[in-house]
Amino acid sequence: MAITLFPLRTFLQNSLINTKSSQLSCRFTSSLPNPFVILRDYKFSPQHNARNTKILHAHLLKTHYLQSGIFFMDSLIGLYCKSSDMVLAHKLFDTITQPSIVSWNVMISGYVRNSMFLKSLEMFCRMHLFGFEPDEFSYGSVLSACVALQASMFGLQVFSLVVKNGFLSSGYVQTQMVDMFCKNCNFSEALRFFNDASCDNVASWNAIISLAVKNGENQVALNLFSEMCRASLMPNSYTFPSILTACCALKEMQIGKGVHGLAIKCGATDVFVETAIVDLYAKFGCMSEAYRQFSQMQVQNVVSWTAIISGFVQQDDTTFALKLFKDMRQIGHEINAYTVTSVLSACAKPELIEEAKQIHSLVLKLGLILNVKVGAALVNMYAKIGGVGLSELAFSEMKNMKDPGIWASMLSSFAQNRNSGRALELFTVMLREGVKPDEYCIGSLLSIMSSLSLGSQVHSYILKAGLVTNATVGCSLFTMYSKCGCLEESYEVFQQAIVKDNVSWASMISGFVEHGYPDQALRLFKEMLYQEVVPDHITLISILTACADLRLLRTGREIHGSTFRLGLGTNTVVGGALVNMYSKCGSLSLARKVFDILPHKDAFACSSLVSGYAQNGLIEESFLLFHDMLRNDETVDAFTITSILGAASLLCQSDIGTQLHAYIEKLGLQADVSVGSSLLTMYSKCGSIEDCRKAFDDVEKPDLIGWTSLILSYAQHGKGADALAAYELMKSEGVEPDAVTFVGILSACSHSGLVEEAFFYLNSMIEDYKITPSHRHYACIVDILGRSGRLREAESFINNMPVEPNALIWGTLLAACKVHGDFELGKLAAEKVMGLEPSDVGAYVSFSNICADGEQWEEVTKIRSSLNKTGMKKEPAWSVV
Repeated sequence: MAITLFPLRTFLQNSLINTKSSQLSCRFTSSLPNPFVILRDYKFSPQHNARNTKILHAHLLKTHYLQSGIFFMDSLIGLYCKSSDMVLAHKLFDTITQPSIVSWNVMISGYVRNSMFLKSLEMFCRMHLFGFEPDEFSYGSVLSACVALQASMFGLQVFSLVVKNGFLSSGYVQTQMVDMFCKNCNFSEALRFFNDASCDNVASWNAIISLAVKNGENQVALNLFSEMCRASLMPNSYTFPSILTACCALKEMQIGKGVHGLAIKCGATDVFVETAIVDLYAKFGCMSEAYRQFSQMQVQNVVSWTAIISGFVQQDDTTFALKLFKDMRQIGHEINAYTVTSVLSACAKPELIEEAKQIHSLVLKLGLILNVKVGAALVNMYAKIGGVGLSELAFSEMKNMKDPGIWASMLSSFAQNRNSGRALELFTVMLREGVKPDEYCIGSLLSIMSSLSLGSQVHSYILKAGLVTNATVGCSLFTMYSKCGCLEESYEVFQQAIVKDNVSWASMISGFVEHGYPDQALRLFKEMLYQEVVPDHITLISILTACADLRLLRTGREIHGSTFRLGLGTNTVVGGALVNMYSKCGSLSLARKVFDILPHKDAFACSSLVSGYAQNGLIEESFLLFHDMLRNDETVDAFTITSILGAASLLCQSDIGTQLHAYIEKLGLQADVSVGSSLLTMYSKCGSIEDCRKAFDDVEKPDLIGWTSLILSYAQHGKGADALAAYELMKSEGVEPDAVTFVGILSACSHSGLVEEAFFYLNSMIEDYKITPSHRHYACIVDILGRSGRLREAESFINNMPVEPNALIWGTLLAACKVHGDFELGKLAAEKVMGLEPSDVGAYVSFSNICADGEQWEEVTKIRSSLNKTGMKKEPAWSVV
């Protein structure tokens, strides 16, 4: 037990007057001189300060003990260092004529202890210059100074001396060396030194494991931990938090549980380990176990409270997360920025607007509004609620307006609410204020950029700012070009990217698929695999869609195998894409097998199979599956309804269509564009043009497909005037026609005998909308002329077309010749059709009928003889009525 030196002078006097009778002499061996007793007791005394050290110094001078040996000088220097009086310590050191290695070490470590790291390096250099050989304590202290100063070059020079003088095996030196490599060098260099040094102390292992986790090398950290345990080194409270963090990052729940058990076995149950355990279970969604561990903690700090609150927020249990936050405040626990950001995330729901405002008030009260992360969380919270105005209000309260993170949050808020105008305006203000946008600002801006001109300007800024090599920026940039329909520019930016992560590959592949280039998507996917990039579920979904579009069953099955190898075989979204691929490739048995093994069958998977059955003529199976969906209360969305309507249209039974229409109105989907268009098509095929119009009128905002479906329905039912009126109304609504729309318009003109109008719309199509006519459009003109009896004009039109006439066009003329009994022209048209498509039985039959009508029986005999020789025959007609 150390004695109390108060006052110190009295203690010193008593120690000299009565050494034998003093209680001090009873505590220590009789051979220990009084100065040794005084120095030792003073070292551990609460009265240790600079003033008392000077008094002790004076006493040692007065009693001549200071001159009796180097021990007293070194001890006194150490006491001055401990008293933080390095000036007197250095002066005293300079009075030593022959300082020992201990003297040098005391000074070097003293400077380190008082954070005078540069002085420590100077003292070490001076020691080395005077020819003194450092020992393990010298090296350990100076390496600590190198770590603090981040003086890696000097540290490596010291490391050379360590190796040269044979101190690499010292545990103390190893620990400092590992710490220096970890903090001042890259991870690979630190790991190489650690392996070369064969460290056998726990502190070194902790340092390298911690560095591995900080650098994202979580698997390496687990491997090192296993080696540590095999080496019979006992992990401690500094080891377990790092390892538990690695388990979270690698999603290794079972290993995490094993580490938890080992921590209990090792007795490492301090607040840091317990907090890491709570965080482990919370991140894996095991909130009952996380809360049990949290409740058992003897000491709960702000980190553990934040971990458990964040866990409930991630599980969307907002009510309990807010209750815990309320409990935390009631017991007076400290609240930091991380706690507040978690609670703000919980309040990012429209129904929690009042709670959000209360937390906002608390943030202002606690003065946390100056924290960048808190400010960003506030802006994001209001953005998710839909209150862009409140986001701007929170943004205006920020004082640290130079931080790009705050601006990124506000830009993201505008992006979430699709307000591209305000986002661009804010970006301009940001540049004017001299704030340099980071990759998150650029990414948010590009995510809602729909103007190619503005996007190109932002691209120019990215090049100027040197952000083009950033993976996030590059991905946003080529995605922007893809959305603007510029696939060539998009792919060029993608190729120029130095770093391509999973998101980049997935975005580019998805862009090709969405814009109708599935073959390019497959080629890029093969390149991705060649680069040894492991595809994620988004990439697999896109490439399965490409296989479906190209009807590549074999490739699709290979991708199916990859999904199982990657552990995504039963993923709901991937499963839906597999069902869709097999359905479109006509392999309905495989589609059904995949569908049946899915643990959860979403609307897309159901709709894909329903559509697959319908498209392959299995109408009954299609309706049975739809019935099962209704019976099992499966979610029925617009895509499912569209698929079953497609099946119903093939039946041409209006009663089934009427029942489906009633169900659609019950679900409130009649205003959906795709549903309305499908209803319209179904009624059209059932012959009910009035119901077509009613279905169209129910659509909230018809798109091009809806308008085109209406026009085609009118055309097919001979209501040319109505079709043309619908076309004019479509244009007045600002919807531009496409090639399919003009097929409907020209068909309407044909069925109504509107010859001049047909030529007008054909010219409009070319001149006004820059649409190149296809064979179908030209066939419509030939049909109009043929129906009007203007067969020679039709022949002349065919001969002057800018494209080579095909069998469809000559067949149309042939049909007109049959109606009007033109034998010569009919014979020419028939020869053209039979030359282009020799297997077209209809052409033979039509020409045979023309010959029969003209009593050309020899020709009839020849045609029928040629049919018999080729083995072709006309299929009998049939009707569903």
